[in-house]
Amino acid sequence: MTDPETLSVTIVDGYVDEPAHFGVPPYISTYPRYTAGALVDAGVPEGQITYHTIDGLRDEPDRWRDVDEADLLIYLGGMTVPGKYVGGTPAEPDEVRKLAWTANGTSLMGGPIKFGVGDENAGATETERQDLDFDFVAKGDVEAAVYDLVESGLEGFNNRMRDVEEVSHWAQGGAFVVEQHPNHPDYLIAELETSRGCAYRCSFCTEPLYGNPTFRPPPTVVGEVDALSDYGVKHFRIGRQADILAYGGDGEAPNPDALRQLYGGIRDVAPDLETLHLDNMNPITIVEWPEASREGIRIIAEHNTPGDTAAFGLESADPLVQEENNLNVSAEECFQAVKIVNEEAGWRPGGPDDPGPSDRAVAGATNTGDDAPRRLPKLLPGINLLHGLKGEREETYERNREFLERVSDEGYMLRRINIRQVMSFDGTDMSETGAEIAHDHKKLFKRYKQQVREEIDQPMLERVAPPGTVLPDVHLEYHQDGKTFGRQLGTYPLLVGIPGERELGSTLDVAVVDHGYRSVTGVPYPLDLNGASMDELTVIPGVGNSTAGDIVVNRPYETVADADLDTTFDVSQFMTTRAFEPVQ
Repeated sequence: MTDPETLSVTIVDGYVDEPAHFGVPPYISTYPRYTAGALVDAGVPEGQITYHTIDGLRDEPDRWRDVDEADLLIYLGGMTVPGKYVGGTPAEPDEVRKLAWTANGTSLMGGPIKFGVGDENAGATETERQDLDFDFVAKGDVEAAVYDLVESGLEGFNNRMRDVEEVSHWAQGGAFVVEQHPNHPDYLIAELETSRGCAYRCSFCTEPLYGNPTFRPPPTVVGEVDALSDYGVKHFRIGRQADILAYGGDGEAPNPDALRQLYGGIRDVAPDLETLHLDNMNPITIVEWPEASREGIRIIAEHNTPGDTAAFGLESADPLVQEENNLNVSAEECFQAVKIVNEEAGWRPGGPDDPGPSDRAVAGATNTGDDAPRRLPKLLPGINLLHGLKGEREETYERNREFLERVSDEGYMLRRINIRQVMSFDGTDMSETGAEIAHDHKKLFKRYKQQVREEIDQPMLERVAPPGTVLPDVHLEYHQDGKTFGRQLGTYPLLVGIPGERELGSTLDVAVVDHGYRSVTGVPYPLDLNGASMDELTVIPGVGNSTAGDIVVNRPYETVADADLDTTFDVSQFMTTRAFEPVQ
């Protein structure tokens, strides 16, 4: 029997993307943290646990030695919703096979990959179970499998689900592993689990395969945040649940008291946190329990940081598709939920609609009051639309457009519109339909998606982040076409393009000056009129090459007004003139 104290273990994170769980960098999912905690609980010393991301193995081939030499290799991964990623590239099936072939010790695979894996991580695909040559595949919870496997001396395990007491213990015990993530500490956001499972049974979704909702009590989540804070994490997303409003209740009705304990407790143990966002919120909850939902939304907006997004799973505005796929919210109900979130949480810290929040409500704001820079709204809905579902027809696309146009025409805000094509997994109702409808509608889907980007996304983005909006701490990620692109940490952060090639990995406060379909153009905040480059000046609407040249020639200025800029908006809100002294 293998002694746990002698085991060397390598954990490889291939990243996960589930309907209610995200783990592509800069996110770190719960899986590696819980797995590390289970290993320690089973007797493996922390110093003998090595954690790598799949990108880390790609970037530094010498790290493969840890895969080769480990007594136990644990692979964590699986994409059950399609997406496009900037911060990391999920493991492809061939890379997962290579891990199994390279490992000389015992190998275990787990995570949402248990639901299936296709030829690539994309929408409009069908998946099938492939064990990818690992010794063991955890068909239950991988952290429970890891604990039982080590306890058995690497002989085997039962495919069981862990309980709330176990996961709460492992969540705190495995927090140390974040220090081995390449993005630690400054560019890493920890996904937090409050519950698993779902009370509803949408045809395409893998979340109901976890069963009915089970909740972790607020003190257990707060304790996990406390432990992660001790290891330098300052960014958190309460993203691992089907519906944040239902937290701590019966799985459907809101429980504002539980939300108050959760959010207030997090703020108490991590007063210096820099990001506190969420993900999923079920619009049907808001419609069926409007007053309790309003209270819960207000509690969230009191404690979170600006730019937060509540993802709404409308999926389709077509009644036929809703019926055939057990979708639980109609277009009208979703519209009412959009309206309520806008009313209760669509205010900007320090702005005219700020309800007079406590210090917590303006966390991350540069300042407040009449002179406060414009910030993103506290919390806005995001809309998920899914295509290729049973019953989809050409009319489906028109109904979806009509819904989005109504939201826009009536003046409400959406933080983002997520348009995807379905993936088909065994165990879901969509496994019978597969990806056939999605394939048949590929051309229609592409044309419709472009129309939404042009007619809805761009004006909506300008409404959410008008010129002059300040985005603090934009992390610079890559260069393209003479620009530097970056994002804040948080839920669905805006992609920001900044003129010039700046140092990657650094952070910058940015003021928004222009808008694309899915991204914004920004300049450093505050922009020094006496030091700004030509490229920075010319991206400001109304300042062309000629005006920018005049600005440069006539510098320095004592005030921004001295430049007499003829722009479409007030640039003084994000520009300054640094003090200068004449040459003696």
